[in-house]
Amino acid sequence: MFKKILIANRGEIACRVMRTARRLGIATVAVHSETERDALHVEMADEAVCIGPPAAADSYLRADRIVRAALDTGAEAIHPGYGFLSENAAFARRLARAGIVFIGPGARAIAALGDKIRAKRLALKAGVNIIPGPAEAIGDARAAVRAAKRLGYPVMLKAAAGGGGRGMRIARSDAEVRDGMRSAAREAETSFGDGRIFIETYVERPRHIEIQVIADSHGTIIYLGERECSIQRRHQKILEEAPSPFIDEETRRAMGEQAVALARAAGYVSAGTVEFVVDEASNFYFLEMNTRLQVEHPVTELITGLDLVEQMFRVATGEKLSFAQSDVRLDGWAVEARVCAEDPLRGFLPSVGRLVDYAEPPDDGEVRVDSGVYEGGEISIHYDPLIAKVIAHGADRDTAIERLRGALDSFRIRGVSNNISFLAAVVGHPWFRAGKINTSFIDEAYPDGFHASDVPHDEPALLAAVAVSMHRAYTERAVRIGGQVPGYAPRIPGAWVVLIGGEQFAATAAATEGGFDVVIDDEPYELRTDWTLAQPLFRAKINGLAVTLQVERAGAGYRIIHCGLDAEVLVLTRRAAESHAKMPAKIPRETSRHLLSHMPGLLRSVAVVVGQEVQTGEELAVVEAMKMENVLRAARDGTVVAVHAQPGDQVTVDQPIIEFAGPGS
Repeated sequence: MFKKILIANRGEIACRVMRTARRLGIATVAVHSETERDALHVEMADEAVCIGPPAAADSYLRADRIVRAALDTGAEAIHPGYGFLSENAAFARRLARAGIVFIGPGARAIAALGDKIRAKRLALKAGVNIIPGPAEAIGDARAAVRAAKRLGYPVMLKAAAGGGGRGMRIARSDAEVRDGMRSAAREAETSFGDGRIFIETYVERPRHIEIQVIADSHGTIIYLGERECSIQRRHQKILEEAPSPFIDEETRRAMGEQAVALARAAGYVSAGTVEFVVDEASNFYFLEMNTRLQVEHPVTELITGLDLVEQMFRVATGEKLSFAQSDVRLDGWAVEARVCAEDPLRGFLPSVGRLVDYAEPPDDGEVRVDSGVYEGGEISIHYDPLIAKVIAHGADRDTAIERLRGALDSFRIRGVSNNISFLAAVVGHPWFRAGKINTSFIDEAYPDGFHASDVPHDEPALLAAVAVSMHRAYTERAVRIGGQVPGYAPRIPGAWVVLIGGEQFAATAAATEGGFDVVIDDEPYELRTDWTLAQPLFRAKINGLAVTLQVERAGAGYRIIHCGLDAEVLVLTRRAAESHAKMPAKIPRETSRHLLSHMPGLLRSVAVVVGQEVQTGEELAVVEAMKMENVLRAARDGTVVAVHAQPGDQVTVDQPIIEFAGPGS
């Protein structure tokens, strides 16, 4: 086994690799950019080397600096994690020349499979089912339109290099093909340095299912079951599970055997993933092979009992796999949620800033959290928005889902916007619970966008019971404050009215030993809790059921987060509730005259000039943030009267970029 390795990555995956290395007694070297000297992966490593400025192109993508760091520290091998240089054949060749072991497949396999066009040709030769479409790059938009018409709409435009959903566009018309070719090629060039695009039939409402394989250098290749990765947004996975609720044993075996055949044809060694799309009739088609460790690998680890990072280490040292295909057993179910710094209320646009409050759910043996951050740390504009992965295991799917949902309820993040409420809502959605999912799930389940305040709750009266208990505790403290003017000290009312969204509940609450006795609309709720004022998590047994809610004061009321619902709650006296009902609604400020940046990022381009007339839907600007291009379009027809930012500027959230003539002007 290696004595020292370098991890050519950052964030949660660098920390994940280090945990296995530490268990095996392997010393670790971290690399970091100038802004990540205090990052968690740097703190965890035995040694750390700064490799450049914040931008990934000047640090984590600098192969020369990473190789020099390995040589200077005496690292025998490099684990690339995922992203950055993990699927870079030139990097693997460079390590071989330097005498450093690459903990991953050989350069030849990376080159053959990392290029999606070459991989498609190889899959065809290996007898793997492929999606209809020419296995060649499309030269320009005109050629793309001709190819799309031959295939029939809809089509998928895909970058030949890279992954992670970047450089991918669905097109349903000639105009969308032309527009998609430009944006996909530009995004692919920015992300991977390769703007080649190819085209194929788009399989409507498919499932995205992948097969994990592991191969040694002695000719053994084994598949470790499948992962269901159909819950996606912008072609990026959000929730994954293993096994799939849709795949039967016969289909699993057929997909596994084709995955092994492809890996064998490529001369593959190490862990890798073969991705398929599967239609409603269980027909499956090759999508791509990722020649690296996947973000979602923990769900496979939990149901197989294997540490995939350890297996990668052992294969890289030349060991034979210690198990055969017949030894692989799938134990129970595992579900993973990706917690990201993004704002669901702004179309999931990236969020950056400091983690002023950060507390992960407890690891009880059935819940695992893979993260690379800490309270007080910074979420940077330069890198992927992933904060952590929460993975739950259970004897069956329902148990795993309930454990994941409970873990999300107790995962507290403040300082940056995050998608925890959205994840909890998806996990509790009836379609997800029934396993009726596909890659269009989010669009179909939330056609008008996601709004945490509108998420249906199984028992809103339970939230009212928690809110009135909190209010009772705060009121009792107010009564006990000394030095109050006689006759004006607050009193504890006999009854309250709880307002949650559009619902109203009559409530009473009495403090009792070990909690509160509450009545909501004549229904009794026995709350037994050790919660104290200002604690962010309200853990209690309510009528015997253990629950955890996130709570905090919010102005005159309370904010309660539970099961995906993020609710502003008011607890008022009856008279105050009557007055509140007569209050006018606050009118939001008028912003229709401005194009605002919905996220912090780099303004890549501005497509208009002063005096230009624009039409609804026309591209106005492109903002790049966290490795993704975001095209900003006109919401209405208008005339440009001012351009407030220029390409190359760093823009902040809600910063005006373009101003239009006002109504009637």
